Amino acid sequence: MPTFYENKQLVTPGDLLAEGNYVAGENAYKEDGKIYSTQLGLVDYEERRVHVVALRAFYIPYIEDTIIGKVVDVGFSGWMLDINAPYLAMLRASDVLDRPFKPQKNDLFSIFNIGDLIIAKVVAYNRTRDPLLTVGEPSLGKITRGQIVEVTPTKIPRLIGRQGSMISMLKRETGCHITLGQNGLVLVSGKTLEDERLAIMAIRKIDQEAHTSGLTDRVTKMIQKEKGGVKHAQKDN
Repeated sequence: MPTFYENKQLVTPGDLLAEGNYVAGENAYKEDGKIYSTQLGLVDYEERRVHVVALRAFYIPYIEDTIIGKVVDVGFSGWMLDINAPYLAMLRASDVLDRPFKPQKNDLFSIFNIGDLIIAKVVAYNRTRDPLLTVGEPSLGKITRGQIVEVTPTKIPRLIGRQGSMISMLKRETGCHITLGQNGLVLVSGKTLEDERLAIMAIRKIDQEAHTSGLTDRVTKMIQKEKGGVKHAQKDN
């Protein structure tokens, strides 16, 4: 039951990854007992499961995902959002208003306008219709402060880390509030612009080096070194 690449090695669509008693995971398929890649990415052998971490990929929605979207159109019954997917998502006015929706009276532009960024949750999606969103929870709604950094959607689990270890470290070391969108958009909000800069620098490093080992320690040391440099600069001034 051989495998044909080293773990985390780069593969291309159609490459033979493994043969025998293996299970095809994300971005892979099995045919005649053999598993092939469907994406350009890094192969990952996890016990008997074989999958490929795509280097660049659109976001594919799943129900209950938290995402960050941008309003691109305002219609009669709601808003259309760009969620970094191959299709737009719908946020219905009836989900936002705490009263019956009346198109002739309710000015939707005054609630969310084109260009607004919104934290939302996917409540419905299948291949026959666009994703449907909600903002009906306390942590959801319009973004009013902070900075957005974009990462590869498939790298979000690495940004979280095992049992939340990576994201917990980022919040602790930078003092920032960080909201992860499963669609690859991350909101960083700190007490100062310098705090936000450090968090964004760390997030980008994780995105670029997600396939490497020892990443949490390296990112921690980088942040601490940057913080030390800032303190020295402040003393010199």
